[in-house]
Amino acid sequence: MVNKSKNRKLSAGVVVVREDESTHELLLLLLRAYQYWDFPKGMQELGETEFEAALREVKEETTICDLDFCWGNMYFETGPYRGGKVARYYIAKTKQIEIELPINPELGRPEHVESRWVKFEEALKMCSPRVKSVINWARKQMDKK
Repeated sequence: MVNKSKNRKLSAGVVVVREDESTHELLLLLLRAYQYWDFPKGMQELGETEFEAALREVKEETTICDLDFCWGNMYFETGPYRGGKVARYYIAKTKQIEIELPINPELGRPEHVESRWVKFEEALKMCSPRVKSVINWARKQMDKK
């Protein structure tokens, strides 16, 4: 799903995955401001590509910097939500298990209050319809490999 509009507000993020025994787990973050679960993501900054924004946001929000985009550079874009914003998500694997939620310098506190590694089924129970569409897309892409 790709939105071609030039004047849109875009946030970019990553469905961060880790292998756990014979399955995969997804990293979800609980956003303090709105109390909902989502993947690491944030607004694209001036001069950044969408991919660069996604990498930066993961590092800023979780300290993860060993992302392996083994499923390629494909992405999924949500339909517009909250003020017309569109979110673009990539998929990447990490070996990092421990997640830090660093202090956001603009807020003076962490942007998220909790992180969890969860299996697909649990993630679908925890998330909003917008995020569920991302989870379902990610699962299909991962099943292809």
